[in-house]
Amino acid sequence: MEDTLPKLLVRNGRQFGDRVALREKEFGIWQEVTWAEYVEHVRLFSLGLISLGLQPGDKIAIIGDNRPEWLYAELAAQAAGAISMGIYQDSIASEVQYLADFCDARFLIVEDQEQVDKVLEVWDRLSKVERVIYYDPKGLRNYPEPFLLYFPDVEEMGRVYARSHPGLFMENVRRTEPNHVAILSTTSGTTGKPKLAMLTHRNLLSMARNLLAVDPMEPEDQFVSFLPLAWIGEQMMSVSSALWVGFTVNFPEEPETAQENIREIGPRVIFSPPRIWESMVSQVQVKIEDSTWLKRLVYNWAMPIGYAMADTRFEKREPSLTLRLKYRLADWLVFQPIKDKLGLRFVRRAYTGGAALGPDVFRFFHALGVNLKQIYGQTEISGISVVHRDGDIKFQTVGLPIPETEVRIAENGEILSRSPAVFIGYYKNPEATAETLKDGWLYSGDAGYFDEDGHLIVIDRAKDVMTLHDGTKFSPQFIENKLKFSPYIREAVVFGGDRPFVSAMINIDFANVGKWAEKHQVPYTTYTDLAQKPEVYDLIRKDVERTNKDLPPAARIQRFLLLHKELDADDAELTRTRKVRRRFIAQRYENLVGALYSDRDSIAVETVITYQDGRTATIQTALRIETMDGELTGS
Repeated sequence: MEDTLPKLLVRNGRQFGDRVALREKEFGIWQEVTWAEYVEHVRLFSLGLISLGLQPGDKIAIIGDNRPEWLYAELAAQAAGAISMGIYQDSIASEVQYLADFCDARFLIVEDQEQVDKVLEVWDRLSKVERVIYYDPKGLRNYPEPFLLYFPDVEEMGRVYARSHPGLFMENVRRTEPNHVAILSTTSGTTGKPKLAMLTHRNLLSMARNLLAVDPMEPEDQFVSFLPLAWIGEQMMSVSSALWVGFTVNFPEEPETAQENIREIGPRVIFSPPRIWESMVSQVQVKIEDSTWLKRLVYNWAMPIGYAMADTRFEKREPSLTLRLKYRLADWLVFQPIKDKLGLRFVRRAYTGGAALGPDVFRFFHALGVNLKQIYGQTEISGISVVHRDGDIKFQTVGLPIPETEVRIAENGEILSRSPAVFIGYYKNPEATAETLKDGWLYSGDAGYFDEDGHLIVIDRAKDVMTLHDGTKFSPQFIENKLKFSPYIREAVVFGGDRPFVSAMINIDFANVGKWAEKHQVPYTTYTDLAQKPEVYDLIRKDVERTNKDLPPAARIQRFLLLHKELDADDAELTRTRKVRRRFIAQRYENLVGALYSDRDSIAVETVITYQDGRTATIQTALRIETMDGELTGS
């Protein structure tokens, strides 16, 4: 029985043979890898690692962009009874050192010179790592370090090793067990350093089996892998589901070309976190703003029709003949061209997961006719426990539990889950395991409830739900998502817990606000300069007013400021999946939060920025604090 990832790979090699398993765009040409070649690469690399000393239970860490070699390395380690861990490719050197050391990695598999340089920077602190294997040799020819190895050279070692150990690979694959740990998956780390969730083959394959029972996929389907393979969401699709079904996984040429490559492939299924969907909305809004008056006129005529059709479907009503005819025309004139530009023209199902998606963004895509569905889950349950069903979508919910999954609400409102996909614990962290796993139930840390139709509604992280002085409870994430529907707002952090009113710190979207400034002849030099322009404050103020209209009076934003710098994962202000680390930001910018709740209309700030070449500079500026007219209720 194929009950582990390597066993499924071998099955697919036999069953699909010369059918394309992987496709990567390189030098402008799509390079194809068949299932048989996929198995052979994994076989050779696995035996190569064994010849270098890899033992069952050992760990390897992988860091780089999405490439076939990542999958070869991951499955090769698992076939040898070892465990893989992914590191986000934009991690800084100290993060790479911490994760590689904490997981006890003996081998580091890295993409290119950039990642090798990170490793060399912290090599003296990587006492457990024995070899660093790279798969893009550009710029590395003259690196003298003896521990560096080229990926194809390790495969050649495997070819040589196979001659004296015939049949070893297949024997190792047969020995893999469903209860063996397959991967160590980093959690988002919103409250500190990321933990490593131990996920078994059974965990990952039960998730794939039950998701695909709800939304079947076919071997002929295409999927584009463009999100970090260190993220559990990408592991769900590009590894577990792909091996379960046998569909083709496509890798973009570069992260920057992902959208164009998606458009070329025309996938039937796409999975992205909210930041990608928010970015697409901003892209459409800005391009419409820059288009001709006639295109804007047609767009502004079509969108209300799209929203009317979306709401009709949400309410499970039959659209009228008039609405159907209008929608068909709007679809032909507006929606199909937009979907084509975004690479969504042939998408059968689109998923969003990893964090809550704002209702405005959700309704926008359904107005275009994109079957966007919310997934709810977390790393500790292999990525998913709840999903919308086709034809039963409510944008304020995350849907219904998938098969074999129980979800209940604790007395304190916390969401609890139980399924075969629940992890077996955190690596080297029994205390956190005991807090999260109790009697087989996964304690999510999220607050939520079920509606009358059994749909799960997730409010926010339980610790983040805030209470104002008057007792009003509100979700800062909900308000932040409504703000981010604007193409001019990239990030927002809302405050108000145990405070008299709600306030916000906002990051402008530098590219979009910059275009707006050029169009309206507003001169600027840097991000800091642009963010403090009175015209920009007036622009963002309109978005705050729009957001406030949809909020109950007590939860409306009464004061806000525009930050002088972008929130950055390298500064620990965001996680690598771009989730806001709210507590860290509240501590780091304590003086700004205090100013929002004072009677001041500005605050002086001084910050040190680091350039790419290592030079630093100190920025001094005064941040304006805006008070919404007629909103302020106390201080």
